[in-house]
Amino acid sequence: MTATSSHRSMLGLPLLALFGLALLGLPRVVLHDLGLVHERTFVNLLLVVVPPVVWITVALVRRVPNPFLTLLAVGLCYGVLLAVTHQLLWDVAFDEPPTLGGNLTDLAPGVQTVVIRFFATISSVFTGVIVGVVTGLVAWALSRVRP
Repeated sequence: MTATSSHRSMLGLPLLALFGLALLGLPRVVLHDLGLVHERTFVNLLLVVVPPVVWITVALVRRVPNPFLTLLAVGLCYGVLLAVTHQLLWDVAFDEPPTLGGNLTDLAPGVQTVVIRFFATISSVFTGVIVGVVTGLVAWALSRVRP
């Protein structure tokens, strides 16, 4: 049994499929960072809702052995993609780079940038994991009630 097949049997999908599902969330990230789609629009709503619905649907249709674990893995991939995309589009997303406030205002601008980007990365990965947890729980619950 190869590493790829053991991941497939454990997660129910090949790693490439997990990554592909995670990629479904990327258009919203790119469009948002470029300022092309804004909150509270129908397009944004579709870009937010459709990828997780597809994740859940794929997990249920493919009858993965553990939907929670599978979608947690998808969410982790999504979080990493989210973090990388935000970092790559950082200068485009902000007209003026964010700065720290309060007691940290006196830090050198370069240090502030490193701190802010570090925590933005952590936040992006955490966001992806939370989306994975929520979709995983929904898929797990639906898999328990279907015949």
